[in-house]
Amino acid sequence: MSPMITRQIPRTNEELPVIGMGTWQTFDPSSATPAALDRLGEVLHVLIEGGGTVIDSSPMYGRAEEHAGSLLQRLGATDTMFIATKVWTTGASAGRRQLDTSMRFFHRSHLDLEQVYNLVDWRLQLDMLRDAKQQGRIRYVGVTHYTESSFDALERVIRSEKVDFIQLPYSVGFRGAEKRLLPAAADTGTAVIVNEPFQGGDLFSRARGKPVPEWAKPFGSSWAQLFLKFIVSHPAVTCVIPATANPEHMRDDVQAGSGPMLGEKERAQLLGALGV
Repeated sequence: MSPMITRQIPRTNEELPVIGMGTWQTFDPSSATPAALDRLGEVLHVLIEGGGTVIDSSPMYGRAEEHAGSLLQRLGATDTMFIATKVWTTGASAGRRQLDTSMRFFHRSHLDLEQVYNLVDWRLQLDMLRDAKQQGRIRYVGVTHYTESSFDALERVIRSEKVDFIQLPYSVGFRGAEKRLLPAAADTGTAVIVNEPFQGGDLFSRARGKPVPEWAKPFGSSWAQLFLKFIVSHPAVTCVIPATANPEHMRDDVQAGSGPMLGEKERAQLLGALGV
Protein backbone atom coordinates (compact mmCIF):
# COMPACT_ATOMS: atom_id res chain seq x y z
CA MET A 1 0.00 0.00 0.00
CA SER A 2 1.31 3.46 -0.88
CA PRO A 3 1.96 5.99 1.91
CA MET A 4 -1.03 7.79 3.37
CA ILE A 5 -1.75 11.19 1.90
CA THR A 6 -1.26 14.15 4.22
CA ARG A 7 -2.81 17.61 4.38
CA GLN A 8 -1.33 20.75 5.86
CA ILE A 9 -2.70 22.45 8.95
CA PRO A 10 -3.17 25.91 7.42
CA ARG A 11 -1.83 27.97 10.33
CA THR A 12 1.47 26.07 10.65
CA ASN A 13 1.83 23.91 7.51
CA GLU A 14 2.33 20.84 9.74
CA GLU A 15 1.28 17.74 7.80
CA LEU A 16 -1.49 15.45 9.10
CA PRO A 17 -2.47 12.08 7.60
CA VAL A 18 -5.97 12.30 6.15
CA ILE A 19 -7.37 9.21 7.94
CA GLY A 20 -7.47 9.30 11.73
CA MET A 21 -9.71 7.69 14.32
CA GLY A 22 -12.58 8.71 16.58
CA THR A 23 -13.30 7.02 19.91
CA TRP A 24 -16.96 7.82 20.62
CA GLN A 25 -18.68 4.65 21.91
CA THR A 26 -16.04 2.36 20.42
CA PHE A 27 -13.36 2.97 23.08
CA ASP A 28 -15.80 2.83 25.98
CA PRO A 29 -16.98 -0.80 25.82
CA SER A 30 -19.73 -1.85 28.22
CA SER A 31 -17.41 -4.57 29.48
CA ALA A 32 -13.76 -3.57 29.38
CA THR A 33 -12.42 -7.11 29.50
CA PRO A 34 -8.79 -7.85 28.63
CA ALA A 35 -9.99 -9.36 25.34
CA ALA A 36 -12.03 -6.25 24.49
CA LEU A 37 -9.09 -3.97 25.24
CA ASP A 38 -6.72 -6.19 23.26
CA ARG A 39 -9.05 -5.80 20.27
CA LEU A 40 -9.03 -2.02 20.67
CA GLY A 41 -5.26 -2.14 20.89
CA GLU A 42 -5.23 -3.95 17.55
CA VAL A 43 -7.44 -1.19 16.07
CA LEU A 44 -4.84 1.36 17.16
CA HIS A 45 -2.02 -0.80 15.83
CA VAL A 46 -3.70 -1.02 12.41
CA LEU A 47 -4.18 2.76 12.32
CA ILE A 48 -0.53 3.36 13.17
CA GLU A 49 0.75 0.76 10.73
CA GLY A 50 -1.43 2.34 8.04
CA GLY A 51 0.18 5.73 8.59
CA GLY A 52 -2.55 7.38 10.69
CA THR A 53 -1.68 9.58 13.65
CA VAL A 54 -4.82 11.51 14.65
CA ILE A 55 -6.85 10.19 17.59
CA ASP A 56 -9.87 12.19 18.71
CA SER A 57 -11.61 11.74 22.06
CA SER A 58 -13.57 13.62 24.72
CA PRO A 59 -14.31 13.61 28.46
CA MET A 60 -17.94 12.88 27.56
CA TYR A 61 -16.99 9.56 25.91
CA GLY A 62 -16.96 7.60 29.14
CA ARG A 63 -13.57 5.92 29.64
CA ALA A 64 -12.46 6.39 26.02
CA GLU A 65 -9.60 8.76 26.87
CA GLU A 66 -8.35 6.45 29.60
CA HIS A 67 -8.49 3.34 27.41
CA ALA A 68 -6.91 5.04 24.39
CA GLY A 69 -4.13 6.48 26.52
CA SER A 70 -3.26 3.19 28.20
CA LEU A 71 -3.30 1.31 24.90
CA LEU A 72 -1.07 3.87 23.23
CA GLN A 73 1.32 3.48 26.13
CA ARG A 74 1.26 -0.30 25.64
CA LEU A 75 2.06 0.19 21.94
CA GLY A 76 4.88 2.60 22.68
CA ALA A 77 3.07 5.28 20.69
CA THR A 78 2.23 7.81 23.40
CA ASP A 79 4.47 10.53 22.01
CA THR A 80 4.11 9.87 18.29
CA MET A 81 0.37 10.40 17.84
CA PHE A 82 -1.59 13.60 17.26
CA ILE A 83 -3.88 13.60 20.30
CA ALA A 84 -7.06 15.66 19.96
CA THR A 85 -9.59 15.84 22.76
CA LYS A 86 -12.09 18.30 24.15
CA VAL A 87 -13.24 20.47 27.02
CA TRP A 88 -16.90 20.04 27.86
CA THR A 89 -17.89 22.10 30.86
CA THR A 90 -18.61 25.64 32.07
CA GLY A 91 -16.13 27.86 33.86
CA ALA A 92 -12.40 28.26 33.30
CA SER A 93 -11.34 26.33 36.41
CA ALA A 94 -13.52 23.36 35.45
CA GLY A 95 -12.08 23.51 31.93
CA ARG A 96 -8.54 23.47 33.28
CA ARG A 97 -9.37 20.44 35.42
CA GLN A 98 -10.68 18.60 32.37
CA LEU A 99 -7.52 19.46 30.47
CA ASP A 100 -5.41 18.19 33.37
CA THR A 101 -7.37 14.93 33.44
CA SER A 102 -7.04 14.42 29.69
CA MET A 103 -3.28 14.94 29.87
CA ARG A 104 -3.08 12.40 32.70
CA PHE A 105 -5.14 9.82 30.79
CA PHE A 106 -2.97 10.23 27.69
CA HIS A 107 0.28 10.23 29.70
CA ARG A 108 1.36 13.42 27.98
CA SER A 109 2.93 16.66 29.17
CA HIS A 110 1.01 18.42 26.40
CA LEU A 111 -1.84 17.65 24.03
CA ASP A 112 -1.85 18.45 20.32
CA LEU A 113 -5.39 19.79 19.97
CA GLU A 114 -7.95 20.80 22.57
CA GLN A 115 -11.42 21.62 21.27
CA VAL A 116 -14.43 23.33 22.84
CA TYR A 117 -17.04 20.60 22.60
CA ASN A 118 -20.34 21.68 21.02
CA LEU A 119 -19.47 25.33 21.75
CA VAL A 120 -20.29 24.89 25.47
CA ASP A 121 -19.25 28.12 27.25
CA TRP A 122 -17.04 28.72 24.23
CA ARG A 123 -15.90 32.28 24.92
CA LEU A 124 -14.56 31.50 28.37
CA GLN A 125 -13.13 28.13 27.32
CA LEU A 126 -11.35 29.62 24.30
CA ASP A 127 -9.69 32.16 26.59
CA MET A 128 -8.63 29.34 28.92
CA LEU A 129 -7.29 27.25 26.03
CA ARG A 130 -5.35 30.16 24.58
CA ASP A 131 -3.67 30.60 27.94
CA ALA A 132 -2.88 26.87 27.96
CA LYS A 133 -1.45 27.18 24.46
CA GLN A 134 0.83 30.03 25.54
CA GLN A 135 2.00 27.84 28.43
CA GLY A 136 2.87 24.99 26.04
CA ARG A 137 0.21 22.65 27.42
CA ILE A 138 -1.57 22.39 24.08
CA ARG A 139 -0.47 23.10 20.51
CA TYR A 140 -3.75 23.92 18.76
CA VAL A 141 -7.19 25.23 19.74
CA GLY A 142 -10.46 24.27 18.09
CA VAL A 143 -14.26 24.15 18.30
CA THR A 144 -16.73 21.39 17.47
CA HIS A 145 -20.41 20.69 16.91
CA TYR A 146 -22.43 17.85 15.48
CA THR A 147 -25.70 19.41 14.30
CA GLU A 148 -26.43 21.30 11.10
CA SER A 149 -28.40 23.87 13.12
CA SER A 150 -25.10 24.86 14.75
CA PHE A 151 -23.31 25.62 11.46
CA ASP A 152 -24.12 29.34 11.49
CA ALA A 153 -22.72 29.66 15.00
CA LEU A 154 -19.61 27.69 14.05
CA GLU A 155 -19.06 29.93 11.05
CA ARG A 156 -19.32 33.05 13.20
CA VAL A 157 -16.79 31.64 15.65
CA ILE A 158 -14.18 30.66 13.06
CA ARG A 159 -14.54 33.99 11.27
CA SER A 160 -14.20 36.04 14.46
CA GLU A 161 -11.91 33.99 16.70
CA LYS A 162 -9.23 32.60 14.35
CA VAL A 163 -9.18 29.14 15.93
CA ASP A 164 -6.80 26.54 14.52
CA PHE A 165 -9.32 23.72 13.96
CA ILE A 166 -13.01 23.08 13.50
CA GLN A 167 -14.65 19.67 13.81
CA LEU A 168 -17.96 18.98 12.08
CA PRO A 169 -20.11 16.24 10.52
CA TYR A 170 -19.86 15.75 6.76
CA SER A 171 -20.54 12.76 4.53
CA VAL A 172 -21.92 11.58 1.22
CA GLY A 173 -25.44 11.83 2.63
CA PHE A 174 -24.98 14.84 4.92
CA ARG A 175 -23.52 17.69 2.89
CA GLY A 176 -24.82 20.81 4.60
CA ALA A 177 -21.29 21.91 5.50
CA GLU A 178 -20.53 22.39 1.79
CA LYS A 179 -22.80 25.44 1.59
CA ARG A 180 -20.94 27.87 3.85
CA LEU A 181 -19.02 26.20 6.65
CA LEU A 182 -16.34 24.41 4.62
CA PRO A 183 -15.80 27.48 2.41
CA ALA A 184 -15.52 29.58 5.59
CA ALA A 185 -12.87 27.21 6.94
CA ALA A 186 -10.92 27.56 3.69
CA ASP A 187 -11.30 31.36 3.75
CA THR A 188 -10.05 31.65 7.34
CA GLY A 189 -7.23 29.09 7.19
CA THR A 190 -8.97 26.77 9.66
CA ALA A 191 -8.12 23.07 9.60
CA VAL A 192 -11.13 20.74 9.36
CA ILE A 193 -11.64 17.41 11.13
CA VAL A 194 -14.70 15.51 9.90
CA ASN A 195 -16.69 13.22 12.19
CA GLU A 196 -19.64 10.90 11.49
CA PRO A 197 -18.32 9.96 8.02
CA PHE A 198 -20.70 6.99 7.80
CA GLN A 199 -23.69 8.73 9.46
CA GLY A 200 -23.73 6.22 12.29
CA GLY A 201 -23.79 3.36 9.77
CA ASP A 202 -26.78 4.67 7.82
CA LEU A 203 -24.72 4.97 4.63
CA PHE A 204 -23.98 1.26 4.66
CA SER A 205 -27.72 0.57 4.78
CA ARG A 206 -28.13 2.69 1.67
CA ALA A 207 -25.38 0.75 -0.11
CA ARG A 208 -26.45 -2.71 1.07
CA GLY A 209 -26.75 -5.17 -1.78
CA LYS A 210 -25.06 -2.83 -4.24
CA PRO A 211 -21.65 -3.84 -5.59
CA VAL A 212 -18.93 -1.21 -5.81
CA PRO A 213 -19.38 0.27 -9.32
CA GLU A 214 -16.76 -0.61 -11.93
CA TRP A 215 -15.83 3.05 -12.44
CA ALA A 216 -15.07 3.34 -8.71
CA LYS A 217 -12.76 0.33 -8.33
CA PRO A 218 -9.56 2.25 -9.17
CA PHE A 219 -10.42 4.54 -6.23
CA GLY A 220 -11.57 2.05 -3.61
CA SER A 221 -12.41 -1.61 -3.15
CA SER A 222 -15.20 -1.01 -0.61
CA TRP A 223 -18.03 1.40 0.06
CA ALA A 224 -16.29 2.53 3.24
CA GLN A 225 -13.23 3.59 1.25
CA LEU A 226 -15.37 5.47 -1.25
CA PHE A 227 -17.32 7.24 1.51
CA LEU A 228 -14.07 8.34 3.14
CA LYS A 229 -12.51 9.38 -0.16
CA PHE A 230 -15.55 11.53 -0.91
CA ILE A 231 -14.83 13.45 2.30
CA VAL A 232 -11.07 13.66 1.85
CA SER A 233 -11.49 14.83 -1.76
CA HIS A 234 -13.02 18.09 -0.53
CA PRO A 235 -10.11 20.57 -0.54
CA ALA A 236 -11.08 22.14 2.80
CA VAL A 237 -10.91 18.84 4.72
CA THR A 238 -7.75 18.10 6.67
CA CYS A 239 -8.61 14.76 8.29
CA VAL A 240 -11.55 12.40 8.78
CA ILE A 241 -11.98 10.29 11.93
CA PRO A 242 -14.03 7.11 11.46
CA ALA A 243 -14.68 5.29 14.74
CA THR A 244 -14.54 1.51 15.01
CA ALA A 245 -13.83 -1.26 17.48
CA ASN A 246 -13.14 -3.71 14.65
CA PRO A 247 -9.52 -4.03 13.44
CA GLU A 248 -10.65 -5.22 10.00
CA HIS A 249 -12.85 -2.17 9.57
CA MET A 250 -9.90 0.04 10.49
CA ARG A 251 -7.72 -1.86 8.02
CA ASP A 252 -10.30 -1.05 5.33
CA ASP A 253 -10.58 2.58 6.43
CA VAL A 254 -6.86 3.39 6.33
CA GLN A 255 -6.68 2.24 2.72
CA ALA A 256 -8.87 5.23 1.85
CA GLY A 257 -5.92 7.46 2.71
CA SER A 258 -3.81 6.42 -0.27
CA GLY A 259 -4.13 6.03 -4.02
CA PRO A 260 -6.09 8.25 -6.41
CA MET A 261 -8.71 10.59 -4.96
CA LEU A 262 -12.14 11.36 -6.37
CA GLY A 263 -12.49 14.27 -8.74
CA GLU A 264 -15.68 16.26 -9.29
CA LYS A 265 -16.89 13.75 -11.87
CA GLU A 266 -16.42 10.77 -9.54
CA ARG A 267 -17.98 12.62 -6.59
CA ALA A 268 -21.10 13.23 -8.70
CA GLN A 269 -21.13 9.60 -9.86
CA LEU A 270 -20.95 8.38 -6.26
CA LEU A 271 -23.89 10.55 -5.24
CA GLY A 272 -25.83 9.24 -8.22
CA ALA A 273 -25.01 5.60 -7.42
CA LEU A 274 -26.46 6.03 -3.95
CA GLY A 275 -29.36 8.26 -4.93
CA VAL A 276 -28.37 11.03 -2.50
